[in-house]
Amino acid sequence: MTFNNKGLMSSIKQDWKTPIQFYHKLDVEFNFDFDPCPENPKFDGLEIEWGKCNFVNPPYNQIKLWIEKGYNEWKLGKTIVFLVPARTDTQWFHKYLYPYAELRFIEGRLKFNDGKYSAPFPSMVAILKSRDATAKRCRLQSAQESKNETRIYNKI
Repeated sequence: MTFNNKGLMSSIKQDWKTPIQFYHKLDVEFNFDFDPCPENPKFDGLEIEWGKCNFVNPPYNQIKLWIEKGYNEWKLGKTIVFLVPARTDTQWFHKYLYPYAELRFIEGRLKFNDGKYSAPFPSMVAILKSRDATAKRCRLQSAQESKNETRIYNKI
């Protein structure tokens, strides 16, 4: 008996739009100033410099290229917020995200804007924070801890 998982790992359509409310919650938190892979782009996001705080929902057939580009932009001091499949068994996950990113696994399955049904795979938000953003957050957490407040950041 063989298991056909081709549908779980690929799709003919590669430009799934991020659910609007999901994006807005992240935008409130991060105040994005650039999307290197928007709908109907007039540029190649893999070939240009990105903004200071970037939201990236990459075409999944080129995910490794986008993750690597985001990692390199992060090394230049930028914040990169990825919406990607939760594929923790991949090389790109272990090389570019796992050691460096804040990972938020999404409960349930996302429904992308032009999709009728939920995604056939789990998703996650992987955040590569600039040093400035990390330092700011550490100061915020220290202030909150001194007031005996606890905040949970891993649920969106």
